[in-house]
Amino acid sequence: MSAAEAGGVFHRARGRTLDAFSAEKEREWKGPFYFIQGTDPQFGLMKAWSIGDCDNSGDEWGQEVRLTEQAVQAVNKLNPKPRFFVLCGDLIHAMPGMPWRKEQTADLQRVLRDVDSEIPLVLVSGNHDVGNVPTPETVAEFQQTWGDDYFSFWVGGVLFLVLNSQFLYNCSGCPALKQAQDAWLDQQLRLAEQHRCRHAVVFQHIPLFLQSIDEDDNYFNLTRAIRRELADKFARAGSSRAPGVWVEGRSEEAASRSFSCPSAAWQRGESSPALSLMGHVALEKPRSPSEPQFPRL
Repeated sequence: MSAAEAGGVFHRARGRTLDAFSAEKEREWKGPFYFIQGTDPQFGLMKAWSIGDCDNSGDEWGQEVRLTEQAVQAVNKLNPKPRFFVLCGDLIHAMPGMPWRKEQTADLQRVLRDVDSEIPLVLVSGNHDVGNVPTPETVAEFQQTWGDDYFSFWVGGVLFLVLNSQFLYNCSGCPALKQAQDAWLDQQLRLAEQHRCRHAVVFQHIPLFLQSIDEDDNYFNLTRAIRRELADKFARAGSSRAPGVWVEGRSEEAASRSFSCPSAAWQRGESSPALSLMGHVALEKPRSPSEPQFPRL
């Protein structure tokens, strides 16, 4: 099933924006709101991990289906409704060109089709979606299935930026695509400054950092040089008026102004699958008694 066939749940990103929201209407602050973040439904991982063959296995994903269905049901029950539901990458486990990829994609789209049509989906690419070393072909496949791999949109006076973090990890297979994303991001930050954007929120799969921007490089973060480059770019663009917040996937740890969410369907060790409820009010100030009380997941 293609994303187009899946119906209105898939407000696919095209033309580097999300058609679910009007930029002209959403650039102004109209009061507190919240959204839901999940990551790594990664259909096929649980069995692959259990047998110690994450590179070649993944022929069962019944548990991931059940847990993602539970997440969808929980999101649909929220009142008031979240403005959107973002999944920060690793939508399925099978890498490009590997067995079961088509089947895992079809099952995930079937489950996500049940998300309330008034809660737009925002879909972010991870390494399992475009490959550890993405190529023009793997990126094109993601775009055909899920929409643009990087884009921006406005909600409630906040600029949201979705990045393809695999370009930041290893762009050796597609240097021109990485350069295009860099140029687009520079343009977006210039526009944010022109519109006097108060806050910018970045969604990507690989965390900028876990505890400190100067921490050592590891599997779960971007390299120190890349994270410094990104942080400096946002600092120059917005100074204190439009601070950037990163919301990421992949990791179980979180850091100040960089939030990493556990998997929506699976965790290692003692951890439990989880979703995150996030509100613009957290970017502004502590909530006062007169402001809306957001629901609990």
